[in-house]
Amino acid sequence: MKISDCMTRNVQLANPEMTLQEAAGLMAKCDAGVLPVGDNDRLVGMLTDRDIAIRGMAEGKGPKAKVHEAMSSDVCWCYEDENVEGVLRRLGDEQIRRMPVLNRNKRLVGIVAMADLTASAQPEQTGATLSAISRHGGQHTQMMH
Repeated sequence: MKISDCMTRNVQLANPEMTLQEAAGLMAKCDAGVLPVGDNDRLVGMLTDRDIAIRGMAEGKGPKAKVHEAMSSDVCWCYEDENVEGVLRRLGDEQIRRMPVLNRNKRLVGIVAMADLTASAQPEQTGATLSAISRHGGQHTQMMH
């Protein structure tokens, strides 16, 4: 099965100059815990509700801080025509639960979450991915060093 068969297509995009409060409001409006961040038609980051809490509020930045101050700029993405199994493996390797989906012209066309992939993957692979995602640490840990 291809990623395009199970991804969410209607994705809201945050801007790096948006405030964390504006981004949180956008998350609430679209009932999502993550927003891809785009600047001039380029995917430049990902912002999660946890980023807002840990890199924003816990570090004293407040609601008027900008998205670029709290987002993860190391974005892992996949293509819409990739196979589910390969993307599941990458989610585990990168210790992330969601990934933006691009077309071959590198335009954002959706987002895929581990939960979207579990229905079409083998249970052993889903379990292995969840175990890998849940291990302690990794480059996508919330605390900046």
